[in-house]
Amino acid sequence: MFAAEVVEPAVDVLASLAGDGRALEFGIGTGRIALPLAARGVPVAGIDLSEAMVADLRRKEGGAALDVVVGSFADAQVDGEFSLVYLVFNTIGNLTSQSEQVACFANAARHLARGGHFVIEVGVPDLRSLPVGQTGVVFAMDEDHWGIDEYDVANQGLISHHFERVDGELRRNSIPFRYVWPAELDLMARLAGMELRRRWEDWTRSPFTSESRQHVSVWRKPPG
Repeated sequence: MFAAEVVEPAVDVLASLAGDGRALEFGIGTGRIALPLAARGVPVAGIDLSEAMVADLRRKEGGAALDVVVGSFADAQVDGEFSLVYLVFNTIGNLTSQSEQVACFANAARHLARGGHFVIEVGVPDLRSLPVGQTGVVFAMDEDHWGIDEYDVANQGLISHHFERVDGELRRNSIPFRYVWPAELDLMARLAGMELRRRWEDWTRSPFTSESRQHVSVWRKPPG
């Protein structure tokens, strides 16, 4: 996640969309994307629910200068308007109900200036790997880490189970998500008064196809 070859293409896209305006990151965390984006000269603000992660961000070089609000990005607000609001690395799924995800889009539109863009990076649900009657899909398997996604198809629920070997001990961490399809995200955007402008497979702007495992989608608040 923190490798330059992963971060830099994302920052390139976001900087181009921000232009001369301000950027707001929903789920800013410890600044993996926000700090290099700010280093490009883009004024960056953020919202995050975790006080611990925000404290970690503050300790990093440049982190104390960012305007960060502690709260849910479904409804928390930051002062001013922004030319870009963005939400990366599957974080939209941390909102585990449809109503919260709809509220997130409304919150993004509320912060955007006319003509501004909202960007989400998120995986495509891997239901084609789910045989009938099975609820789990292995997504990672190596000597020190196993990852299993547990699906609740009826409710678009997903729990990512991580089993990691740390200091000789096996530790489990289970994280709940709500998976969401690209078309559903487009409808949420329309409800918030935004329109789809671009959809790529990744930050290098590869074409989005039926075989894509993730997407980077860009919606715009109309300029008029």
